[in-house]
Amino acid sequence: MQHSFEALDRSGGRSRIGLTRPLRKRDFRLLWLGMAVSLVGDGIFLIAMAWTAYQLWNAPAALSVLGIAMTVPMIGCLLVGGALSDRLDRRSIMLVSDLGRAVAVATLAVLSFTGGLTFAGLATVVAFYSVGTAFFTPAFEAIIPDVLDRSDLPAANSLDQFVRPIALRLAGPALGGLLVAAFGSGTAFALDAASFGASAAALCAMRTPHSTSSVPAGDTVLDSIGDGLRFVRRHVWLWGTLVSAAIAYLAFLGPTEALLPFVVKNDLGGSAADLGLVFACGGVGAVGAALVMGQKGQPKRDVTFIYVCWTLATLTVVGYGLANSTFQLMVACLVFNALEAAGTIVWSTIKQHHVPPSLLGRVSSLDWLISIGLLPLSFALTAPAAALIGAQATLVVAGLVGSAVTLAALFLPGMRAIEGAAAASDAVDAPERHGAVPPDVQAVL
Repeated sequence: MQHSFEALDRSGGRSRIGLTRPLRKRDFRLLWLGMAVSLVGDGIFLIAMAWTAYQLWNAPAALSVLGIAMTVPMIGCLLVGGALSDRLDRRSIMLVSDLGRAVAVATLAVLSFTGGLTFAGLATVVAFYSVGTAFFTPAFEAIIPDVLDRSDLPAANSLDQFVRPIALRLAGPALGGLLVAAFGSGTAFALDAASFGASAAALCAMRTPHSTSSVPAGDTVLDSIGDGLRFVRRHVWLWGTLVSAAIAYLAFLGPTEALLPFVVKNDLGGSAADLGLVFACGGVGAVGAALVMGQKGQPKRDVTFIYVCWTLATLTVVGYGLANSTFQLMVACLVFNALEAAGTIVWSTIKQHHVPPSLLGRVSSLDWLISIGLLPLSFALTAPAAALIGAQATLVVAGLVGSAVTLAALFLPGMRAIEGAAAASDAVDAPERHGAVPPDVQAVL
């Protein structure tokens, strides 16, 4: 067992696995550790929220309503969150967001323990929870280039997609299912609240200097948002991907999020632990993809790679609708998350290479906002669609439509104009990774 990260630099150590290279940076280790603990809590929260929702209101509309409660406030706050992350200290924004979400989830725990939790109360707290996420997400994505060298970004994105599914889709849901089954939702909510506290503590321990505003003096928040919108509008690879994601998510994400737990509980007769296992298999798939991508690096035809992965992943949603057993759902979830993670790793690296650091927070918030902008409508349409043709048939249609829309965007004129540029940039930066840059220059960089 390695007890020190310095061992990563030794010949024969884990340095041959590019996935771990960013962990040599102390601040990134702390950021990564806090995120990992928090994501385990989020995985617990997903199971507790879904199972509690169907206990309070056992209908397909239950998670649809919660999905709307979670996405509408997030959509309303993302642009402001992105603008502020480029104007204020990103670490402070993340800290306040963590503490706010800790309070929200702790409230759910108290209400659960006292028997005072209602469906309306659950939806209200979930809405407050999503506001914190709207501010945290763009700040987190924008702070990564602040704490790492440019050449380490592909490895950092692979590591993120390695840790995220282990925590959010594997360990968290598996633990959440066991906790809900054994002790009830209150205990699960309490652990999630504690995980946000751990993330806040890691942020406080970081030594990264407070970031300063990259926005010209006199610019308002609306001016900052406008700059981000203009940048996205000028680049087909950005606006084309975001618009196609919005339409594809309209087709498949609401049905997937709302109906998968319903199918496990009602159509297949499974338990909360079974639902946790389905999500956990998704984590296994994403972890495998992250390991492979961490070794292979950025593909030369990166834009094509992204779209092929995302198209096949969305097509896998059809498998959710055709599954006749929990095991088949587990296999479909594994494949979906493996393909989704592989595409996301490459997408994150493209953004970090082609978006100026001064705009990264705003572009990241627009990425989230436009992609999920139609998600409330997707949740709203899911319940009537399931009532009309059934939950599993809705999933089949959702997967077919979503994959067709995703693939079509690849053929937009100019979509592949930047293809290969990020991989070429990594090759140019490679000498820095092998010590070709003098130590005094490295200190400046």
